[in-house]
Amino acid sequence: MTTTRELLEDGIARLRAAGSESPRLDAELLLGHAVGVERTTLIAHPEAPVGTDAARRYAGSIERRAAGEPVAYIRGVKEFFGLALATDARALIPRPETELLVELLEREVVARLTASPRPAGAPPIRVVDVGTGSGAIAVALSVLLHRRAVPAADVDLLATDDSPDALALARENAVGHAVADRVRFVEADLLPAGGPAAEAAAAGPESAGGPEVAARPGPEAPFDVVATNLPYVRTDALAGLPVAASFEPRAALDGGPDGLSVIDRLLDRLPDALAPGGVALLEIGADQGDAIVALVGTRLPGWRCSVRRDLAGDPRVARIERT
Repeated sequence: MTTTRELLEDGIARLRAAGSESPRLDAELLLGHAVGVERTTLIAHPEAPVGTDAARRYAGSIERRAAGEPVAYIRGVKEFFGLALATDARALIPRPETELLVELLEREVVARLTASPRPAGAPPIRVVDVGTGSGAIAVALSVLLHRRAVPAADVDLLATDDSPDALALARENAVGHAVADRVRFVEADLLPAGGPAAEAAAAGPESAGGPEVAARPGPEAPFDVVATNLPYVRTDALAGLPVAASFEPRAALDGGPDGLSVIDRLLDRLPDALAPGGVALLEIGADQGDAIVALVGTRLPGWRCSVRRDLAGDPRVARIERT
């Protein structure tokens, strides 16, 4: 019977030859998935025998990874903020960079909850996760608030996405982490549509004033906190991403010619969507710090915009405050 060590050595060699960026880690994760144990267990017991069925599953996974498919899709799970989230081709794979956004979002919400004693019957803090994808941000925030014993009624959390398939995955993750009662999921292009512009658009192009008229946020608005990890990769940079990214939904990555096209559309809607004193937290690319500050200055004059850097020292989250 083949041992753990032998299978790992074979898998590492196969993935290295295929150009994997992390052949050892990939092989360990895939073998652990096939056997049903943590990778640390494999490392601790290199001479442990591996059954025929598990070895066959592992071989199939190695071939899929060698063809470029992300490990997260093969395993069907990705660790994010200490949570095991279900992942598949319906949505973007959660990235470690987005954990900073979750940290800042939790801090923002908790600060609003604790700024002063909340009287009975006080309205909830209204939060929206725009373009939720797998639900990583909304689910992580919900779990964090639950651990803090924050009553569900104190935070009204909405998560939107224009993909019904992504929303289905997000709901599965909310259910899997027992926070389905803390998040509402709505299919929408950025924000739920409503208001006069949406009514005019529904009546037809002539009464809507042409196709350039955008729907305003609906009755969900105004929000106290907007959080989002919208697409921010420049279109011409997509081809240079690791091959694994080609398995992910292109719409979840493509930010247009400058990487800020989708973010720009959201900025245009913030005056209707964000309450006075509200804050928007936007994940951005490492080369977009100056660009987002300039864009906010143009689109939202008088609003404050600062950029928080990640552990690598790169610009990562823009904080936009409605003053």
